Amino acid sequence: IQYTKLRWCLTIAGLLLYVGDIGTDIGLAVRYFQKGDSVWAGLTLAFALAGLLVTQIFSYAWYEDDRNDPVMSAVGKPTVSGLSKGRLAVLHLSGMGIFSRYYLLLKKGFKVLWTSPHSNAAAERNDADHCLFCMATDLSMLKLFETFLESVPQLLLQLYILLAHGGSSVLQYLSMAFSFFNIAWSLVDYRRCLRRSLPRIAAMPSGLPTAIYLLYKFCTITSHILSYTLLLALSPYSSIGLTVLWLLGTTWTHVLQTDFCSSPKLEPLYRAVIGVILTFTFFNVKGQDAMVPMTIYYLFYFFVNVTAPLLLGLLKPEWQTDPFLLTVSGVIFGGSVLGLCFLVLYYGFLHPKETQRQADEVDGVDVVVKPTRATRRRNNFLQP
Repeated sequence: IQYTKLRWCLTIAGLLLYVGDIGTDIGLAVRYFQKGDSVWAGLTLAFALAGLLVTQIFSYAWYEDDRNDPVMSAVGKPTVSGLSKGRLAVLHLSGMGIFSRYYLLLKKGFKVLWTSPHSNAAAERNDADHCLFCMATDLSMLKLFETFLESVPQLLLQLYILLAHGGSSVLQYLSMAFSFFNIAWSLVDYRRCLRRSLPRIAAMPSGLPTAIYLLYKFCTITSHILSYTLLLALSPYSSIGLTVLWLLGTTWTHVLQTDFCSSPKLEPLYRAVIGVILTFTFFNVKGQDAMVPMTIYYLFYFFVNVTAPLLLGLLKPEWQTDPFLLTVSGVIFGGSVLGLCFLVLYYGFLHPKETQRQADEVDGVDVVVKPTRATRRRNNFLQP
């Protein structure tokens, strides 16, 4: 599978979405501060900084893994991707780690696709394409972290402010729009890149399977965010319930004994981030058979989505005839049903099956290729 020019252009689109998402959030935080809404300003800025901080930590750790990986190169080489350790540290301390990865991916992609697209032998081109997909996968994994630490909570917060406190602005709608599109893009991009970077997993076909997967995630996540919004509108103390759900997700990830990080010190942070992700949607945490936990998860998901509008209507009778509540309730119920239908359709008929990794042979002797740290982290990451 080749890394195409369209794929390169879509990377630029993803970068623009990322910049727009962060930029509108910062602008919105400034606007709240100017209006004297210090709580909303603080929360808006906190979510933006949380996603930024976590992605910088993991990005730097992965660069260090690659630099010190004996399978990839000599241990402790002075640079990785042409960047020295000191320069990498400065980039990540200044919050530019993600941008450095975008720059390196676009630079290498431009060289392969436009500078010398026909000069490489087939084997060299395959290696170059695989390298590009691996770079894109690392970037998409970081973007997935950023999405669920920043874009999803930001969307929930702005919807809550809009519903429970009234008042709106163009910037607020822009922030929600960028968050929404950033969520959709990161989910599909991560799935496609991850599958193409791992030989044991069949690539995700374009067209209908991609569309159905996106609709499944879009419907389930959107309806869940709206349900949480209604619960928060019912009582801000519902945030305690969200915290409990995060703790349950984090605890379950700990029970599964994930082995994602090369450094044991980073594993608790990874598990905490996965706990946040599981608060909003389901992923296969350890690449094992997930039919039972997925079923339990979505039964609870459906229960929450049905209960939230009912509780708000019963405990706050003045909302019962509110057109907005009726509309949101319809979207929640419709999104829940459609999301579950798309889930069954996708995993029942369209989900790519795993393929067995073929052993390399040299003169009739099987060669076991030792995986790099980069390959291990992609193997041990959340599986779609």
